[in-house]
Amino acid sequence: MTGAWGEGAARDYLVRKGWRIAACNFRTRFGEIDMIAQAGQYIVFVEVKTRRNDRFALAREHVTAAKQRRVIAAAEEWLQRNPSALQPRFDVIEVYGEEGAPVPPRINHLENAFGG
Repeated sequence: MTGAWGEGAARDYLVRKGWRIAACNFRTRFGEIDMIAQAGQYIVFVEVKTRRNDRFALAREHVTAAKQRRVIAAAEEWLQRNPSALQPRFDVIEVYGEEGAPVPPRINHLENAFGG
């Protein structure tokens, strides 16, 4: 399962950076948020996209305007349930690689990738 593996790699990456993971795979009637984390003054809603490589397209290109709207709507619901004084932000983490490969995945973290 490429998506779950990529989300695990992204989670490990954020934890190594010192981020606190608040939730994973938060689902609402509006959509799903892969990960919600706290980093400094931000509550970060993270969309993770995993691909074997970027030969045909960058993983971030799969975060369409419609997907962004769904993530933003889900984030609004999460914030209603979990009020926070932290500034919301939307990040995308691209994970390139394959589970079990001899090399670790390549991770590209795009901060403040959408929303506003």
